[in-house]
Amino acid sequence: MEIEQIMILSVLVGTVALFLWGRWRHDMVAMASLLACVVLGLVPTGDAFVGFGHPAVITVACILILSSALQKSGAVDTLTRTVLPQSAGPFVTMAALSLLAAILSAFMNNVGALALLMPVALQIARKQNLPPGKILMPLAFGSILGGMTTLIGTPPNLIVSGFRAELNGSGFSMFDFTPVGVAIAASGLVFVILLGRFLVPTRERAGAEGFETGSYLTEARITEGSKAIGMLLRDINNELEKTDAQVIGLIRNERRIPAPNPFRELHQNDVLLIETEPEGLAAALSAVELTLEAEWNDAQAKLKALDSDEETLSDTEADDSTKPETTGDAENPSDADQNDAPKDADKTALQSDDISLIELAVLPNAAFIGRSATDIRLRNRYGINLLAVSRQGRRSMARLRTMTMQAGDVLLMQGPPEAIYDFASRLGCVPLAERSLHLADKAQALKTTVIMAIAILLAAFGILPAAISFALGVLTALLVRVVSPRTLYDAVDWPVVVLLAALIPVANAMESTGSADLIARFLLQSVAQGNATIAVGLILVVTMTLSDFMNNAATAAVMCPIAIGSAAQLEASSDPFLMAVAIGASCAFLTPIGHQNNTLILGPGGFRFGDYWKLGLPIEIIVVAVGVPMLLWVWPL
Repeated sequence: MEIEQIMILSVLVGTVALFLWGRWRHDMVAMASLLACVVLGLVPTGDAFVGFGHPAVITVACILILSSALQKSGAVDTLTRTVLPQSAGPFVTMAALSLLAAILSAFMNNVGALALLMPVALQIARKQNLPPGKILMPLAFGSILGGMTTLIGTPPNLIVSGFRAELNGSGFSMFDFTPVGVAIAASGLVFVILLGRFLVPTRERAGAEGFETGSYLTEARITEGSKAIGMLLRDINNELEKTDAQVIGLIRNERRIPAPNPFRELHQNDVLLIETEPEGLAAALSAVELTLEAEWNDAQAKLKALDSDEETLSDTEADDSTKPETTGDAENPSDADQNDAPKDADKTALQSDDISLIELAVLPNAAFIGRSATDIRLRNRYGINLLAVSRQGRRSMARLRTMTMQAGDVLLMQGPPEAIYDFASRLGCVPLAERSLHLADKAQALKTTVIMAIAILLAAFGILPAAISFALGVLTALLVRVVSPRTLYDAVDWPVVVLLAALIPVANAMESTGSADLIARFLLQSVAQGNATIAVGLILVVTMTLSDFMNNAATAAVMCPIAIGSAAQLEASSDPFLMAVAIGASCAFLTPIGHQNNTLILGPGGFRFGDYWKLGLPIEIIVVAVGVPMLLWVWPL
């Protein structure tokens, strides 16, 4: 083994280890891997950032923009309401949802397709008295299966096509993935529809009033006049137990007390950290006359603004000799407001017709991840409040305003619905409630659909390369004002773009140093023993296993050079090996971290880490059983 091979394999092992560790974001790990290769001389400095101009990277970015335009124009909402049955039973409904998710995912971003259909699924779960997870997991798996059926269905397909283009001079076409992909997707969907509901763990009880997202953690302040003043913490808990709530922490003078003494006496301005169900929030607050911390802060801010206005008014009136008697009257309303506003703020907010309580799920790679309400100035910038957070049953003693968000968190937001939806679209959250179709402009939806269809057809018939075709689609969307220039780049999943662009030169280094051939020889000699059929199956299984713990785009970039090396060692066509990588990288069903859609349903479905394999493992077995024969039939060795 040469020194360059030792170095690139060391970088590769370190990269995979960091991916599995999960402490750093995937794009950070990929960039660190690239820079390590540059420093070690494995990648020429002039080629370090050529990946950012790679056709696969450009195509991914353009497809994300067009997918976002489809979503925002209302085109997919209209399709959903037209296709889905309105009064069918659980079996038909789940089958229709999963099938629609698969079809949408073939032509748009998988996460976008799931985000569009998830509120519909939750509404159906409520109406049919089903645990949300029974519909959410089949829906998520259906969207993953559908993504492997076309070139643009998922980033791994684009990456694989890029490697083929560098090897043979031409990449895969739009529907080259369809014969094998549809066979696997159809087999997987049939299994999910027939047996999925029996294999999905029941983690939530269904109720007529809504679904459970796990207990919320919220903050409530003891304000002036509250009957909680002077009570013992034990007595407060006895009252809250009647509403299925409990105090799990106390904040006094900004000092957190995680396990307060039950005989501790409570004072005015103490803040209680309360664990409660969403439906019991209002009852818990009124039981001992508590005020939501967010509402109390709002009231104080309004009082300060009012006092400031009154001081300005007083100064002005003092200079106006014609109105001396009005200076004293201006103080009385402020005194009344100061006494009443904090105490009644939560009641007003919870009952106002203009204010709504809406639950949001934090999407994977959302801009809110790793940031807190204070970091983004939630109240000042968006005019809404964060009332509570549900994090799969795990407690956090952090203050709500400083709690950093994680993918899959469910947030209880308070404010005008338009402001909450604006926040959700900008920061990467999805409402967990039925959404009305706000954009009723049918012309915009039609324009977006036509632009996307033309871009697909241009790429499918080889009239233009995929990158050029979809870039032209984005430009057209800008010209006809379907996409706003101001929000153009908000639709791009930049961590994925950076990940792809950084790993492409690393993958090239694996090939140029002969490391890919070295790994391929080891796998072929020790496991496949020179059998090409076994080698294709081995590539598929290894890729699928890595994809369950790594980002699927990263898995494809790592495995493509190994697949090409394996084909060269066997003197076989590289196409079935590359197709095996594409399929394996798309099939992550065993863990909540293997695919973004698995993460997205973790909180709303109330799932645990080990819940996915019960349905996911049989699907992966089906993928191998159907995929290998189809690969060898459609793409002969």
